[in-house]
Amino acid sequence: MEPDRLRKFTKRYMKKFYSKTNKEVEIMRQCGRKLGCVKKALFAAVKVGVSAEAIEVLANKLIAKEGAEASFKKVPGYHWATCINVNQGLVHGIPKKEVVFKKKDVVSVDLGLYFRGFHTDSSFSKGLEPSPETKKFLKVGQAALMAAVAEAKAGNRIYDISEAIQNTVERGGYTPIRALVGHGVGRELHEEPAIPCFVPGRKEESLKMPVGATLAIEVMYALGSPDLVQGTDGWTISTRDGKITALFEETVAVGQRGPEILTGPVFL
Repeated sequence: MEPDRLRKFTKRYMKKFYSKTNKEVEIMRQCGRKLGCVKKALFAAVKVGVSAEAIEVLANKLIAKEGAEASFKKVPGYHWATCINVNQGLVHGIPKKEVVFKKKDVVSVDLGLYFRGFHTDSSFSKGLEPSPETKKFLKVGQAALMAAVAEAKAGNRIYDISEAIQNTVERGGYTPIRALVGHGVGRELHEEPAIPCFVPGRKEESLKMPVGATLAIEVMYALGSPDLVQGTDGWTISTRDGKITALFEETVAVGQRGPEILTGPVFL
């Protein structure tokens, strides 16, 4: 984005927070624990020879077992509990039967849970028998997420989160995605503010985080160019140059004592 567009982006999408009460954060904490259990099982199930559809079927069974609902099924027009992408696929991939995981693949799984009126959102990328280069690529994304979470403190700004992501990703030699963002989360799956993976403007234009803010902090980055294209299915978004991507996301509450990850375990 050009500087003027960055400033407009900041002003339009970083208007406010939807702060939660202690009771509401506790409900989201319960929801996050349930999501963490589902996520852990899905991570273990992502293996060579398994299909994206099989992961979707498992996700639905586990979500029902937890007494929750699939957040993504509440998105108009989307009928699945998960978004599953492989290699150059970044987000919104439909979990199709014909997508079968192979050696060297990077598989990304994104899912959300809805429980007692609140959503939580999380994602992971997993390398299947990855090369040393792919291992490094994934570790950089994990490090970027942890650096970003550490900035989710009352009085800090969304700018600080974005800066942590961008700096960590670029130091690793990779490219943060600019066309997609993390977001607030709570009663709605997607709430304000937007949380870019790059610094979109001046720090003073970015909102300060209050206690009670709940954020879906999402690290999205690519091995090559950040330019993206939408697939013919109307959902899947991939890199234009066909190079691999990854995403790591957790729902985080801004507390009196600092950030709290609600959707652990973090790295499985």
